[in-house]
Amino acid sequence: MKVRLTEIAQRAGVSVSTVSRVLNEKPGVNQHTRRQVLTAIDVLGYDRPSRLRPRAAGLVGLIVPELENPFFPRFAQLVESNLAGFGYTPVLCSQSLGGVHEDDYVQMLQEHAVSGIIFVSGIHAIHDSDPSRYSRLVEMGLPIVLVNGYLAGVPAPFLSTDDARSVELAVNHLRQLGHDRIGIALGQARYTPVIRKAAAFTSLMRRSEAVLADEEIETLISRTTYTVEGGVAAAQRLLDVGVTAIVCGSDVMALGVIRAVRAAGLRVPEDVSVVGSDDSLMTEFTDPPLTTVRQPAAGLATAACRTLLDQISGHAVTPGDVIFQPELVLRGSTAKAPAPLA
Repeated sequence: MKVRLTEIAQRAGVSVSTVSRVLNEKPGVNQHTRRQVLTAIDVLGYDRPSRLRPRAAGLVGLIVPELENPFFPRFAQLVESNLAGFGYTPVLCSQSLGGVHEDDYVQMLQEHAVSGIIFVSGIHAIHDSDPSRYSRLVEMGLPIVLVNGYLAGVPAPFLSTDDARSVELAVNHLRQLGHDRIGIALGQARYTPVIRKAAAFTSLMRRSEAVLADEEIETLISRTTYTVEGGVAAAQRLLDVGVTAIVCGSDVMALGVIRAVRAAGLRVPEDVSVVGSDDSLMTEFTDPPLTTVRQPAAGLATAACRTLLDQISGHAVTPGDVIFQPELVLRGSTAKAPAPLA
Protein backbone atom coordinates (compact mmCIF):
# COMPACT_ATOMS: atom_id res chain seq x y z
CA MET A 1 0.00 0.00 0.00
CA LYS A 2 2.88 2.39 0.77
CA VAL A 3 4.30 1.82 -2.71
CA ARG A 4 0.95 2.56 -4.31
CA LEU A 5 0.48 5.71 -2.27
CA THR A 6 3.96 6.92 -3.17
CA GLU A 7 3.42 6.14 -6.84
CA ILE A 8 0.08 7.93 -6.91
CA ALA A 9 1.55 10.91 -5.07
CA GLN A 10 4.43 11.22 -7.54
CA ARG A 11 2.10 10.96 -10.50
CA ALA A 12 -0.29 13.59 -9.11
CA GLY A 13 2.48 15.89 -7.87
CA VAL A 14 1.19 15.91 -4.31
CA SER A 15 2.23 14.49 -0.94
CA VAL A 16 1.48 10.97 0.25
CA SER A 17 -0.63 12.42 3.05
CA THR A 18 -2.76 14.26 0.48
CA VAL A 19 -3.36 11.02 -1.41
CA SER A 20 -4.36 9.37 1.85
CA ARG A 21 -6.80 12.16 2.63
CA VAL A 22 -8.45 11.83 -0.78
CA LEU A 23 -8.74 8.04 -0.51
CA ASN A 24 -10.24 8.31 2.96
CA GLU A 25 -12.50 11.23 2.03
CA LYS A 26 -10.99 13.51 4.63
CA PRO A 27 -11.61 17.28 4.43
CA GLY A 28 -8.90 19.81 3.68
CA VAL A 29 -8.27 18.96 0.01
CA ASN A 30 -9.57 21.31 -2.68
CA GLN A 31 -11.46 19.96 -5.69
CA HIS A 32 -8.61 20.58 -8.17
CA THR A 33 -6.15 18.56 -6.10
CA ARG A 34 -8.74 15.85 -5.49
CA ARG A 35 -9.25 15.49 -9.24
CA GLN A 36 -5.48 15.28 -9.79
CA VAL A 37 -5.23 12.39 -7.33
CA LEU A 38 -8.21 10.54 -8.81
CA THR A 39 -6.85 11.00 -12.33
CA ALA A 40 -3.48 9.59 -11.22
CA ILE A 41 -5.24 6.54 -9.77
CA ASP A 42 -7.04 5.98 -13.08
CA VAL A 43 -3.93 6.50 -15.22
CA LEU A 44 -1.88 4.07 -13.11
CA GLY A 45 -4.56 1.41 -13.49
CA TYR A 46 -5.56 1.16 -9.85
CA ASP A 47 -9.19 0.58 -8.91
CA ARG A 48 -10.81 3.46 -7.13
CA PRO A 49 -12.74 2.67 -3.92
CA SER A 50 -16.40 2.31 -4.88
CA ARG A 51 -17.39 5.55 -3.16
CA LEU A 52 -14.86 7.48 -5.30
CA ARG A 53 -15.98 6.13 -8.66
CA PRO A 54 -17.71 8.45 -11.14
CA ARG A 55 -21.29 9.04 -10.15
CA ALA A 56 -24.10 7.46 -12.09
CA ALA A 57 -25.71 10.25 -14.07
CA GLY A 58 -29.20 8.88 -13.60
CA LEU A 59 -29.46 8.41 -9.82
CA VAL A 60 -30.30 10.90 -7.06
CA GLY A 61 -30.71 9.98 -3.40
CA LEU A 62 -33.91 11.06 -1.62
CA ILE A 63 -33.94 10.53 2.14
CA VAL A 64 -37.23 11.06 4.01
CA PRO A 65 -37.97 10.41 7.69
CA GLU A 66 -40.93 8.08 7.10
CA LEU A 67 -43.73 7.16 4.70
CA GLU A 68 -46.67 6.95 7.14
CA ASN A 69 -47.22 10.70 6.97
CA PRO A 70 -48.88 11.25 3.54
CA PHE A 71 -46.82 14.38 2.98
CA PHE A 72 -43.61 12.43 2.40
CA PRO A 73 -44.88 9.97 -0.27
CA ARG A 74 -46.45 12.95 -2.03
CA PHE A 75 -43.20 14.89 -1.88
CA ALA A 76 -41.29 11.86 -3.22
CA GLN A 77 -43.72 11.58 -6.11
CA LEU A 78 -43.28 15.25 -6.94
CA VAL A 79 -39.48 14.88 -6.86
CA GLU A 80 -39.71 11.85 -9.14
CA SER A 81 -41.85 13.80 -11.63
CA ASN A 82 -39.44 16.74 -11.62
CA LEU A 83 -36.33 14.61 -12.07
CA ALA A 84 -37.80 12.39 -14.79
CA GLY A 85 -37.69 15.18 -17.34
CA PHE A 86 -33.94 15.46 -16.86
CA GLY A 87 -33.19 11.75 -17.01
CA TYR A 88 -32.72 11.22 -13.27
CA THR A 89 -34.37 8.69 -10.98
CA PRO A 90 -34.63 9.10 -7.18
CA VAL A 91 -33.43 6.32 -4.92
CA LEU A 92 -35.95 6.58 -2.08
CA CYS A 93 -34.68 5.91 1.45
CA SER A 94 -37.19 6.08 4.31
CA GLN A 95 -36.35 5.85 7.97
CA SER A 96 -38.20 4.37 10.91
CA LEU A 97 -37.61 4.13 14.64
CA GLY A 98 -34.80 1.64 15.18
CA GLY A 99 -34.30 1.24 11.43
CA VAL A 100 -31.52 2.32 9.08
CA HIS A 101 -29.79 5.52 10.21
CA GLU A 102 -29.47 8.49 7.85
CA ASP A 103 -25.66 8.20 7.88
CA ASP A 104 -25.91 4.57 6.76
CA TYR A 105 -28.21 5.56 3.91
CA VAL A 106 -25.72 8.22 2.84
CA GLN A 107 -22.92 5.67 2.75
CA MET A 108 -25.07 3.28 0.71
CA LEU A 109 -26.02 6.00 -1.74
CA GLN A 110 -22.37 6.99 -2.17
CA GLU A 111 -21.48 3.36 -2.89
CA HIS A 112 -24.16 3.41 -5.58
CA ALA A 113 -22.52 6.54 -7.00
CA VAL A 114 -25.55 8.84 -6.90
CA SER A 115 -25.15 12.27 -8.44
CA GLY A 116 -26.56 14.08 -5.41
CA ILE A 117 -28.83 13.73 -2.38
CA ILE A 118 -32.00 15.52 -1.23
CA PHE A 119 -32.57 15.34 2.53
CA VAL A 120 -36.12 15.95 3.81
CA SER A 121 -36.77 16.66 7.52
CA GLY A 122 -33.63 14.73 8.44
CA ILE A 123 -30.93 15.13 11.05
CA HIS A 124 -30.38 18.65 9.71
CA ALA A 125 -33.73 19.54 11.31
CA ILE A 126 -32.33 18.78 14.79
CA HIS A 127 -31.07 22.15 15.98
CA ASP A 128 -28.03 20.90 17.93
CA SER A 129 -26.88 18.06 15.66
CA ASP A 130 -23.36 17.87 14.26
CA PRO A 131 -23.14 19.80 10.96
CA SER A 132 -19.94 18.01 9.92
CA ARG A 133 -21.84 15.06 8.37
CA TYR A 134 -23.20 17.48 5.75
CA SER A 135 -20.15 19.76 5.48
CA ARG A 136 -18.06 16.71 4.67
CA LEU A 137 -20.33 15.87 1.73
CA VAL A 138 -20.04 19.44 0.43
CA GLU A 139 -16.24 19.32 0.72
CA MET A 140 -16.24 16.06 -1.23
CA GLY A 141 -18.11 17.82 -4.02
CA LEU A 142 -21.34 15.85 -3.62
CA PRO A 143 -24.35 18.07 -4.44
CA ILE A 144 -26.91 18.18 -1.61
CA VAL A 145 -30.13 20.03 -0.81
CA LEU A 146 -31.74 20.06 2.64
CA VAL A 147 -35.51 20.51 2.94
CA ASN A 148 -37.51 21.63 6.02
CA GLY A 149 -34.86 22.22 8.62
CA TYR A 150 -31.82 24.39 9.12
CA LEU A 151 -28.40 23.69 10.61
CA ALA A 152 -25.86 26.47 11.06
CA GLY A 153 -22.39 25.74 9.75
CA VAL A 154 -23.44 23.77 6.67
CA PRO A 155 -22.49 25.57 3.41
CA ALA A 156 -25.42 24.15 1.46
CA PRO A 157 -28.86 25.28 0.25
CA PHE A 158 -31.79 24.83 2.66
CA LEU A 159 -35.43 25.06 1.57
CA SER A 160 -38.08 25.51 4.26
CA THR A 161 -41.71 26.38 4.76
CA ASP A 162 -42.20 29.54 6.79
CA ASP A 163 -43.04 27.92 10.13
CA ALA A 164 -43.79 31.20 11.90
CA ARG A 165 -46.22 32.24 9.16
CA SER A 166 -47.93 28.83 9.33
CA VAL A 167 -48.72 29.36 13.00
CA GLU A 168 -49.76 32.96 12.42
CA LEU A 169 -52.27 31.95 9.72
CA ALA A 170 -53.85 29.31 11.95
CA VAL A 171 -53.99 31.42 15.12
CA ASN A 172 -55.35 34.51 13.37
CA HIS A 173 -58.07 32.40 11.73
CA LEU A 174 -59.10 30.98 15.09
CA ARG A 175 -59.09 34.42 16.73
CA GLN A 176 -61.39 35.73 14.01
CA LEU A 177 -63.77 32.94 14.99
CA GLY A 178 -63.73 34.21 18.58
CA HIS A 179 -61.31 31.70 20.14
CA ASP A 180 -59.04 33.16 22.80
CA ARG A 181 -58.04 29.90 24.48
CA ILE A 182 -55.92 28.30 21.75
CA GLY A 183 -53.44 25.46 22.15
CA ILE A 184 -50.80 24.07 19.83
CA ALA A 185 -49.71 20.43 19.36
CA LEU A 186 -46.17 19.99 18.07
CA GLY A 187 -43.48 17.33 17.70
CA GLN A 188 -40.27 16.91 19.66
CA ALA A 189 -38.68 20.06 21.06
CA ARG A 190 -35.27 19.40 19.48
CA TYR A 191 -36.48 20.00 15.91
CA THR A 192 -35.92 23.43 14.35
CA PRO A 193 -39.45 23.66 12.85
CA VAL A 194 -40.89 22.94 16.31
CA ILE A 195 -38.68 25.59 17.89
CA ARG A 196 -39.75 28.12 15.26
CA LYS A 197 -43.45 27.32 15.60
CA ALA A 198 -43.37 27.40 19.39
CA ALA A 199 -41.58 30.76 19.33
CA ALA A 200 -44.13 32.18 16.88
CA PHE A 201 -47.02 30.88 18.98
CA THR A 202 -45.56 32.37 22.17
CA SER A 203 -45.11 35.73 20.45
CA LEU A 204 -48.71 35.71 19.20
CA MET A 205 -50.07 34.76 22.61
CA ARG A 206 -48.13 37.58 24.27
CA ARG A 207 -49.95 39.98 21.97
CA SER A 208 -53.40 38.53 22.70
CA GLU A 209 -56.15 40.57 24.35
CA ALA A 210 -56.15 38.19 27.30
CA VAL A 211 -52.94 38.95 29.15
CA LEU A 212 -51.09 35.67 29.64
CA ALA A 213 -47.85 35.09 31.53
CA ASP A 214 -45.17 33.09 29.76
CA GLU A 215 -45.71 30.23 32.23
CA GLU A 216 -49.38 30.05 31.24
CA ILE A 217 -48.55 30.26 27.54
CA GLU A 218 -46.22 27.29 27.97
CA THR A 219 -49.16 25.20 29.24
CA LEU A 220 -50.84 25.83 25.87
CA ILE A 221 -47.91 24.20 24.01
CA SER A 222 -47.82 20.41 23.94
CA ARG A 223 -44.77 18.70 22.42
CA THR A 224 -45.18 15.02 21.63
CA THR A 225 -44.59 13.23 18.30
CA TYR A 226 -45.83 13.73 14.75
CA THR A 227 -48.17 10.73 14.94
CA VAL A 228 -51.83 9.99 15.60
CA GLU A 229 -50.84 8.82 19.07
CA GLY A 230 -48.89 12.03 19.61
CA GLY A 231 -51.96 14.02 18.63
CA VAL A 232 -54.10 12.10 21.13
CA ALA A 233 -51.62 12.73 23.95
CA ALA A 234 -51.28 16.41 23.06
CA ALA A 235 -55.05 16.95 22.92
CA GLN A 236 -55.58 15.29 26.29
CA ARG A 237 -53.15 17.72 27.89
CA LEU A 238 -54.56 20.76 26.12
CA LEU A 239 -58.18 19.90 26.87
CA ASP A 240 -57.23 19.68 30.53
CA VAL A 241 -56.23 23.37 30.45
CA GLY A 242 -59.49 24.41 28.78
CA VAL A 243 -58.61 25.18 25.16
CA THR A 244 -61.39 25.58 22.59
CA ALA A 245 -59.09 25.28 19.57
CA ILE A 246 -55.93 23.33 18.74
CA VAL A 247 -53.35 24.08 16.04
CA CYS A 248 -51.48 20.93 14.98
CA GLY A 249 -47.97 20.45 13.63
CA SER A 250 -49.18 17.95 11.03
CA ASP A 251 -52.41 16.59 9.57
CA VAL A 252 -51.62 13.18 11.07
CA MET A 253 -51.45 14.76 14.54
CA ALA A 254 -54.77 16.48 13.83
CA LEU A 255 -56.43 13.08 13.33
CA GLY A 256 -55.26 12.09 16.79
CA VAL A 257 -56.50 15.37 18.24
CA ILE A 258 -59.97 14.83 16.74
CA ARG A 259 -60.01 11.29 18.15
CA ALA A 260 -59.14 12.58 21.65
CA VAL A 261 -61.71 15.38 21.49
CA ARG A 262 -64.46 12.89 20.67
CA ALA A 263 -63.26 10.46 23.34
CA ALA A 264 -63.73 13.31 25.83
CA GLY A 265 -67.38 13.60 24.78
CA LEU A 266 -66.85 16.79 22.79
CA ARG A 267 -67.55 17.68 19.16
CA VAL A 268 -65.38 19.01 16.32
CA PRO A 269 -65.84 21.84 15.46
CA GLU A 270 -68.80 22.80 17.69
CA ASP A 271 -66.86 22.45 20.95
CA VAL A 272 -63.24 22.35 19.79
CA SER A 273 -61.83 23.63 16.49
CA VAL A 274 -58.85 21.83 14.95
CA VAL A 275 -56.33 23.09 12.38
CA GLY A 276 -53.88 20.71 10.71
CA SER A 277 -50.66 21.35 8.81
CA ASP A 278 -49.40 20.10 5.41
CA ASP A 279 -52.71 19.71 3.48
CA SER A 280 -52.26 16.00 2.84
CA LEU A 281 -54.51 14.40 0.24
CA MET A 282 -56.59 12.79 3.00
CA THR A 283 -57.70 16.08 4.58
CA GLU A 284 -60.69 16.59 2.27
CA PHE A 285 -62.07 13.19 3.24
CA THR A 286 -61.71 13.27 7.02
CA ASP A 287 -64.74 13.72 9.28
CA PRO A 288 -65.09 16.65 9.34
CA PRO A 289 -62.92 17.78 6.40
CA LEU A 290 -59.81 19.28 7.95
CA THR A 291 -58.98 22.97 7.96
CA THR A 292 -55.22 23.03 7.48
CA VAL A 293 -52.21 25.14 6.59
CA ARG A 294 -50.96 23.98 3.21
CA GLN A 295 -47.25 23.36 2.95
CA PRO A 296 -46.12 24.23 -0.61
CA ALA A 297 -45.03 20.69 -1.47
CA ALA A 298 -44.93 21.27 -5.23
CA GLY A 299 -42.87 24.44 -4.92
CA LEU A 300 -40.46 22.85 -2.47
CA ALA A 301 -40.00 19.75 -4.64
CA THR A 302 -39.45 21.76 -7.82
CA ALA A 303 -36.95 24.08 -6.14
CA ALA A 304 -35.11 21.17 -4.50
CA CYS A 305 -34.70 19.38 -7.82
CA ARG A 306 -33.62 22.49 -9.72
CA THR A 307 -31.14 23.46 -7.02
CA LEU A 308 -29.65 19.97 -6.98
CA LEU A 309 -29.47 19.72 -10.78
CA ASP A 310 -27.77 23.12 -10.96
CA GLN A 311 -25.07 21.81 -8.64
CA ILE A 312 -24.73 18.59 -10.62
CA SER A 313 -24.25 20.69 -13.76
CA GLY A 314 -21.42 22.56 -12.09
CA HIS A 315 -23.23 25.80 -11.35
CA ALA A 316 -22.59 27.54 -8.04
CA VAL A 317 -25.60 27.83 -5.73
CA THR A 318 -26.03 30.16 -2.79
CA PRO A 319 -26.01 28.44 0.60
CA GLY A 320 -28.53 29.45 3.25
CA ASP A 321 -32.23 29.17 4.03
CA VAL A 322 -34.83 29.90 1.33
CA ILE A 323 -38.30 30.30 2.81
CA PHE A 324 -41.55 29.26 1.08
CA GLN A 325 -44.93 30.67 2.04
CA PRO A 326 -47.79 28.45 3.33
CA GLU A 327 -51.51 28.91 2.67
CA LEU A 328 -54.54 28.50 4.92
CA VAL A 329 -57.15 26.07 3.52
CA LEU A 330 -60.57 26.41 5.15
CA ARG A 331 -62.73 23.31 5.56
CA GLY A 332 -65.09 21.97 8.19
CA SER A 333 -62.99 21.40 11.32
CA THR A 334 -63.09 25.02 12.54
CA ALA A 335 -66.07 27.05 13.70
CA LYS A 336 -67.00 29.92 15.98
CA ALA A 337 -65.87 29.58 19.55
CA PRO A 338 -68.48 27.98 21.81
CA ALA A 339 -70.40 30.35 24.05
CA PRO A 340 -68.98 30.53 27.57
CA LEU A 341 -70.86 28.62 30.23
CA ALA A 342 -73.17 30.75 32.35
